[in-house]
Amino acid sequence: MRSISNYHHAYTFIRFILFVLIVFQAFSISAKTLSATESLTISSNKTITSSGEIFELGFFNLPSTSSRWYLGIWYKKISRRTYVWVANRDNPLSSPNGTLKILDNNLAIFDQSDTPVWSTNLTEGHVRSAVVAELLDNGNFVLRVLNSNGFLWQSFDFPTDTLLPEMKLGWDNKTGLNRFLRSWKAPDDPSSGDFSTKLKTNGFPEFYVCNKELIMYRSGPWNGIRFGSDVPETKPTDYLVYNFTASNEEVTYSYLVTKTNIYSRIILSSTGLFERLTWLETAKTWDQLWYSPKDQCDNYKQCGSYGYCDSSTSPSCNCIKGFEPRNEQVPGLRDDSDGCLRKTRLSCKGRDGFVRLKKMKLPDTKATSVDRGIGLKECEERCSKDCNCTAFASSDIRNGGSGCVVWTGEILDVRNHANGGQDLYVRLAAADLEDRRGRNRKIIGLSIGVSIFFLLSLIIFCFWKRKQKRLIATETPIGESQDSLVNEVVISSKIYTSREMKTEDLELQLMDFETIAMATNNFSDYNKLGQGGFGIVYKGKLLNGKEIAVKRLSKMSLQGVDEFKNEVRVIARLQHINLVRLLGCCVDGDEKILIYEYLENLSLDSHLFDKNRCSNLNWQMRFDITKGIARGLLYLHQDSRLRIIHRDLKDVWTGRDRS
Repeated sequence: MRSISNYHHAYTFIRFILFVLIVFQAFSISAKTLSATESLTISSNKTITSSGEIFELGFFNLPSTSSRWYLGIWYKKISRRTYVWVANRDNPLSSPNGTLKILDNNLAIFDQSDTPVWSTNLTEGHVRSAVVAELLDNGNFVLRVLNSNGFLWQSFDFPTDTLLPEMKLGWDNKTGLNRFLRSWKAPDDPSSGDFSTKLKTNGFPEFYVCNKELIMYRSGPWNGIRFGSDVPETKPTDYLVYNFTASNEEVTYSYLVTKTNIYSRIILSSTGLFERLTWLETAKTWDQLWYSPKDQCDNYKQCGSYGYCDSSTSPSCNCIKGFEPRNEQVPGLRDDSDGCLRKTRLSCKGRDGFVRLKKMKLPDTKATSVDRGIGLKECEERCSKDCNCTAFASSDIRNGGSGCVVWTGEILDVRNHANGGQDLYVRLAAADLEDRRGRNRKIIGLSIGVSIFFLLSLIIFCFWKRKQKRLIATETPIGESQDSLVNEVVISSKIYTSREMKTEDLELQLMDFETIAMATNNFSDYNKLGQGGFGIVYKGKLLNGKEIAVKRLSKMSLQGVDEFKNEVRVIARLQHINLVRLLGCCVDGDEKILIYEYLENLSLDSHLFDKNRCSNLNWQMRFDITKGIARGLLYLHQDSRLRIIHRDLKDVWTGRDRS
């Protein structure tokens, strides 16, 4: 029994030890901060995670360079390991014996011989309190005084190849830092590559992508919305907010992601591609939203001075109007980077003018001056008075454009965009403008001449048509008209009259077909009120403002003629407050049209079977409608001179007037 008891106690003790080791290991593998008494080593496999466990910091190596160890930051919540910052990218550890710790208020990485290979290099000698290192949820690794919000050092001031949300690129006057991106040397080598992305902070700021010291690509200046005037071929990005600041304190660019479940970053690839990527969780991959450069027209100075690139033309390089190729060789054989020359020298005596180029990427802004306080008109005047000014444009495209940017010297690196872009005004000599103005005058003159000819022809035709109508109306007795309907139904005596005159016994107005067509907007479907077996009913409005209902009998109806005769003969003689009144008619060839008074409240069925309108019909209103229908039927059946049995009483034929 004792042996069994001892065995049980020993087993319990072993379980306790294992539990303690597991808990301790879990605690040691992942921590939120690093204090001055702690260290991070490769052998312990310990990391630091942000409070929301979005990012993670630790030592890593890559399969192709397994003997090199780096300290870096990567996304913890993303299944695909993606590095966003590397501390010792150019000084890797040569063995898996490395340590990160805080020494003399500095973060430092030590190799196996305890030699520092990387350090924050702070000289804050006045700091007496304890310091701590922490990884924030935005990916920023910071060194700060304990229980303080200020940072002694932050990784955001020393980016590698990635721009994260809230990270800034550009110049900071307070720290003296000019933050830029530097590519990896290769996809599996995080050491500094040949490509860099820098924000030019003087003049009119814009981004440059360089291969060592050679400029490869230029974004174009900030236009109030984005860098450059292109509309990127992107998917909807309503979760991104861009920020550009230009002041005495800083000239920086940054962005925010407004949705917490979206991860987006800007990188400079090892091949020099400047691109934005967003993580797609469903596909487990990074989706490319935009990238630059996209084509040969994005190559810096592709077409030389005073030339512009258009990827839709062949060759893609073109000279600005008023300029000609510097090299006269056959297109396709010459070097387009030679650029273009002016056809005529500028006079600078008030006779020069400007040609407007639309949808353009603005030229290189190295030789520019900016005044954000004036408009485009004042900008043109300022450029005209400066003999060195070669072009001008708005500095901000929002709200129709504002501000002024003026170029002095040659115009370089211009391209045309199929979408986006903005107006650029290039200075030309008066002689080059006259050629353009002369062509414009000829085109305008020809257009005006043709317009006047057609207008006169239309007026003459209208006068002739009107004269012909009057001639027919005054010379043809209605009693002898070819249309027997007018004789039989409407007109009771043979008189000489026009169609606009009223008949003597029925007091019905005969209207022109053109008048009715105009009133119904040429029988538009928008004016359609309903449709029956004999035709369509339209709403119309006469020139005097009177609204009418127009029943246009169908030409295909077999009963159309008889129905028309009967309706005019009978309805014209019926006069009762509860019956729709016939106002007139029209007979024009095959067209047979009846004009009724218009009831603005539509038919009864539109109120009975519509959920919204039905609620407006209380019992008193329903009773009044019923009495009105009964009065109308009583008149037809008993009180009128013509006894009529309706036989087709429906809610769709029952209308409501204003009351």
